[in-house]
Amino acid sequence: MSTAALVEALVALRDAVGVVRLPLDLPGSAEASTTARGMVAQLDDYILPRLDRLEAPLLAVVGGSTGAGKSTLVNSLLGRVVTRPGVIRPTTRSPVLVHHPGDADQFRSDRVLPGLARTFEPSHDTSTLQMVPEPSLPQGLALLDAPDIDSVVAENRALAAQLLAAADLWLFVTSAARYADAVPWEYLRSAAERGAAVAVVLDRIPAAAMSEVPAHLGRLMTERGLGRSPLFAVPETTTDDEGLLPDSAVAPIRGWLAALAADQSSRQAVVLQTLEGAITSLAGRAPGLASAVDDQVEALVRLRTDAAKSYAEAVRTVGVQTADGTLLRGEVLARWQDFVGTGAFMRAVEEKIGWFRDRVVAAFRGEPPQVAEVKLAVESGLEALIREEGDAAAERAEASWAANAAGRQVLERSRTDLAHSSPDFAEEVRRAIRAWQGDVLDLVGEVGASKRSTARYLALGVNGVGVALMVVVFSQTGGLTGAEVGVAGGTALLAQKLLEAVFGEDAVRRLAKQAKDLLDGRIHGLMASELGRYEQVLGTVGAEAAHADAVRAAVAGLTQRRGDTQIGAIGRAELESAHAALGGADSPALAGDVLDPVTEGYQVGVRDEG
Repeated sequence: MSTAALVEALVALRDAVGVVRLPLDLPGSAEASTTARGMVAQLDDYILPRLDRLEAPLLAVVGGSTGAGKSTLVNSLLGRVVTRPGVIRPTTRSPVLVHHPGDADQFRSDRVLPGLARTFEPSHDTSTLQMVPEPSLPQGLALLDAPDIDSVVAENRALAAQLLAAADLWLFVTSAARYADAVPWEYLRSAAERGAAVAVVLDRIPAAAMSEVPAHLGRLMTERGLGRSPLFAVPETTTDDEGLLPDSAVAPIRGWLAALAADQSSRQAVVLQTLEGAITSLAGRAPGLASAVDDQVEALVRLRTDAAKSYAEAVRTVGVQTADGTLLRGEVLARWQDFVGTGAFMRAVEEKIGWFRDRVVAAFRGEPPQVAEVKLAVESGLEALIREEGDAAAERAEASWAANAAGRQVLERSRTDLAHSSPDFAEEVRRAIRAWQGDVLDLVGEVGASKRSTARYLALGVNGVGVALMVVVFSQTGGLTGAEVGVAGGTALLAQKLLEAVFGEDAVRRLAKQAKDLLDGRIHGLMASELGRYEQVLGTVGAEAAHADAVRAAVAGLTQRRGDTQIGAIGRAELESAHAALGGADSPALAGDVLDPVTEGYQVGVRDEG
């Protein structure tokens, strides 16, 4: 069976899942992050190494609850102490891998469990794997004694879960007193969902309960998808001086494991069943992970939209107030009136355009110094307006994020003061206004260069015409009320008549629109730059829609490759024959004869807590 294409698809899935980040604490995100880590670990620790070496020894991981007797079972199966039960709970120690010396090369490398360093000495470091060669163990089989699945130490629990996910076969140990506990069943339910090969050892059964407890556990296994998993019953008894169980108590388990090791087709059937189940589980969990990324991206889109709306409102407000006459008040109005000589020009508006033009030429020849004062007043008024709206936009955007759970998390992580405009915003505003004034002068310079208007244009001067055009721009939509109509409104009309006398009515309309568009563009650029601070912060969060797309594409590729290789069909066919050869049934049955503690000659008692 060629698995190269399948491996390629699984590597693609591993790469796609490996870069997924769920930094925002959203409903379900913690579970999805755990799922992502588990998927990567299982691919690295088990699926990819196993596909690379399908003929490698069968790895049976012995797992279970605290005090279930895992270490005692392993030692008793081997007939000597190779792994020490913990006296003080929780036990913090490295997992112990027992293997035949002939299989040593299969486990010394990091092909299996690459994240664990190898050692040949007992260790209390959970990042190491203690290697124990054992000649009495059948070649082709390895036993791994794992930490407690319900340890109060999170590191131990995580390692136990990692080791169980790396197993070809779970040898799950529980006791008569605790077989119905929730934690063991969480793991057994996971095994059933994955289709993993599982055998259950029911330990420490009182003589009086030998007929009742195993039968009850068998019914529970059937109800929860483990109806075809072997169930071994070990009676409560004493241990010898080395803490080992009587040989007769573990002989059925030893024989079953030896049969698996000796029969290549049975061994491969177990491997293929667990592989198929693990790959099916990955393919089933990956879409949920992609959806979790979608949720993160959606939350960021909402934050991005909220910030963008705040600055869009600032652009709109400045756009309105630079066209409704708002700026034709205060200092701008005073300086413009100084420039035009309010009385004479207001009377001139009512006279003929020709007479008005003659007065204009006479009045502005030589370009009086008040022109510069009008430009400065315009610059000052525009700066105050834009800075005020920029600050308001920052406050609105920050407040909208603070009102959102995801936004609060982003704000807490950000090192940027988003509640205020950037420190260099004021200077950027001044620079933009000066640039716009330059735009206006360039416009009137280009239009004034024509032969038809050269004389009039030169009489007024480029700056004089430019400030008149700015005044016209600021009054495009009216909006003045009360006494301002007579003063500022008349002033704006004066500016328009002045420009019409120089360029003509149509040209003035075009110039005013061009100048206003240029001003709006400058304002939009300023606000976009400020909005960019929010975009930059969101960009550092790490959730990307492309990651969800990559996961979905990888799942689609995996689905196709699985169909091409037919690994699942082969695994199921071989498993059926192996199951029949091992005497399996449709419901759990004791895999060996139940020993009578009296007739076998040993006392019923309480074993050690190993």
